[in-house]
Amino acid sequence: MEKQKNINTQQGRGGSNLWMYIIIVIMALGIISVSLWLLSVKSTMNELLAEKELQKKELQNELQILMEEHEEIKIAYGDVADSLQVMDSVIQANAIEIKKMLNYKWEYYKIKKKMSKLQEIAQGYVRQMDSIVTVINHLTEENLQIKEEIKIEKQKYRKLEEQTVALSGKVEEASVFNVYNLKSSAVHKKGDGKEVETDKIRRVDLIKVCFTLGENSIINPGKKTIYVRIAQPDKKILVKGSDDKYSFNFNNEVLQYSIMEVVNYENSALDLCVRWHKRITQELKPGLYHVDVFEGDNNIGHTTFVLR
Repeated sequence: MEKQKNINTQQGRGGSNLWMYIIIVIMALGIISVSLWLLSVKSTMNELLAEKELQKKELQNELQILMEEHEEIKIAYGDVADSLQVMDSVIQANAIEIKKMLNYKWEYYKIKKKMSKLQEIAQGYVRQMDSIVTVINHLTEENLQIKEEIKIEKQKYRKLEEQTVALSGKVEEASVFNVYNLKSSAVHKKGDGKEVETDKIRRVDLIKVCFTLGENSIINPGKKTIYVRIAQPDKKILVKGSDDKYSFNFNNEVLQYSIMEVVNYENSALDLCVRWHKRITQELKPGLYHVDVFEGDNNIGHTTFVLR
């Protein structure tokens, strides 16, 4: 009986040990499963971290390339870029913010979105500079065209001015008296009043100058003052007196005259003879005498005669 009891006790202990072994095996299997799961999770986390780091480097490279291109564009456009400083400051501020997010916050999709926005701003920056360059080129072309037109107009003006000057010269030339049949001579006056030419100084009573004012329809008709200057061989002018009464203005110069004659010119040919009378006490010199005829600011005739 007692033996049977011992047998039953041993059988009970053997059953308890079996369950303990089963529990230990189950727990071991659970630990192994958890360990394998943790290893799998760790591997996945390492892969995610590696992928995340790769994405970070890609975004950093993308940002660097974008900003390098932006700086190159600024240099290429030169002064044009200066007109878009506000937009450039926006681009620079966004780039700095993205760098900070990459270093500290690291939110891939948020940064990617911000990077896309920055790219759009940079592209808009380039488009605006292209527009400015287009406008500048257009204005440059217009400026060149205007300069060419001004050059052409100046050439036309110069040509017209030359034609005007030439025409004015012709009109001025045409408005000058044409003197012909100009002759000067010393005259001896006989007792009966008859005048005979002479070249003997001692016989000279007067000097006579005759000429014709030619027909000219351009000259304004009316009173015209004719001055005659008779110069002796020593270039002294034969005058009636030494005061300003016997002088006239010629091209802003005061000249003495020998004879003054006021005539009424009606645009038709006009024959004139004027005389210079020698004073009794006056002595003339032998040699070549020069006679000049003036009207206004024009020397309209010249001739000579000789006294011996």
